[in-house]
Amino acid sequence: MNPMFHALETPSVPQPTPQNSQNTGFLQIHVVSIQNHFPIRNATVRISPAKENTEVLEELKTNTSGQTPEIALPAPPESISLDASAAINERPYAEYDLRIEAPGFQPVDISGTEVISGSTAIQPVSMTPVEEETSAQEEIVIPDHTLYGVYPPKIAEPEIKPVAESGEIVLSRVVVPETIIVHDGVPSDRSAKNYYVPYRDYIKNVASSEIYSTWPESTIIANVLAIMSFTLNRVYTEFYRNRGYDFTITSSTAFDHKWIYGRNIFQSISLVVDEIFDNYLSRPDVRQPILTQYCDGKRVQCENWMTQWGSCSLGEQGYSAIQILRYFYGDSIYINTAEEISGIPASWPGYDLTIGSSGPKVRQLQEQLDAIATVYASIPRVTPDGVYGPATQQAVSTFQSVFGLPQTGVVDFRTWYRISHIYVSVTRIAELDG
Repeated sequence: MNPMFHALETPSVPQPTPQNSQNTGFLQIHVVSIQNHFPIRNATVRISPAKENTEVLEELKTNTSGQTPEIALPAPPESISLDASAAINERPYAEYDLRIEAPGFQPVDISGTEVISGSTAIQPVSMTPVEEETSAQEEIVIPDHTLYGVYPPKIAEPEIKPVAESGEIVLSRVVVPETIIVHDGVPSDRSAKNYYVPYRDYIKNVASSEIYSTWPESTIIANVLAIMSFTLNRVYTEFYRNRGYDFTITSSTAFDHKWIYGRNIFQSISLVVDEIFDNYLSRPDVRQPILTQYCDGKRVQCENWMTQWGSCSLGEQGYSAIQILRYFYGDSIYINTAEEISGIPASWPGYDLTIGSSGPKVRQLQEQLDAIATVYASIPRVTPDGVYGPATQQAVSTFQSVFGLPQTGVVDFRTWYRISHIYVSVTRIAELDG
């Protein structure tokens, strides 16, 4: 497979279908049980302006997939999120407070969900059953976006780590991990919680916290590649474990990237991550992923690193993702592909599955889709016969609609791995119980 395939040929991100306007963003809430990731239907979601939760703007119910309708909400003009000078002085996104309630589950309050004009925000919610020993409700506070708020700048490190400085490197090749253990604080803060986060969910969270979803697609790709390469360097070199810690990475901007527990993500960023999540950045004759550091380029300057606002400007000038990356990191940087993806039932066949396809990969796909359909009732059940017919196409198209992918009815790279991800989520509890 061409190492640059996913990164350089990412399909255009579809735009929201409701009436779009300069001052309107879109929000959808996805509600699942924290126990088994099953969708929660008929949950009530109340949406209020941030810090004014006495005024309810919208009251929504979740469907059989645990999702609310996508609704339009007021937000600042999109142009602010594209202008570095304006975006520092004026918040380029609107903030909303949410209260989620469902029979048999503890209520959840979320403060600060971000909505950006012209973008679709997706707010995930995990609810805890009332029988579990926990507090009466969960309160999640989403702090300022890193490009608007003030956070510690990254402490500079060498982009290539000496692999023999302490202990042995366990991994002999680059592997996309199934889970990232995020320490929600600086490394030395032993009171900070550790969270186990699926790799792609971690990347989507960080990218949604550190760049704007309105930026050019090539800019989003370049930044996501830098985030993934940095993260995979921490994984590959076991950077923190070799220092006696029990986590993969921190949520501190001084040491790593900003990850925010419970925050919303953006559809345009999510689609890019799903398309290129097995990629990272390399240099010739260097085995480890490059520790690609960056800064905002406005409040903080960083020589020989990518600047986020600079990458936005280059994207607007028509630079491709690899051109943006080489502008900042030099011409020797290139896009590579991980040798293995952990925690998946079966790897993508390397070509799209569509009407007329047949064989073991189609049967594997059908088996996974049918298992998902037992939990997500809107997805039609399929018979695993190894033949990609109209029924399979319809199930795929419905799955794509439910999970925010372009509705093509064709199983491409990102659809295959999104199906795999959801399948693992909804079947793991049953496997453990068995």
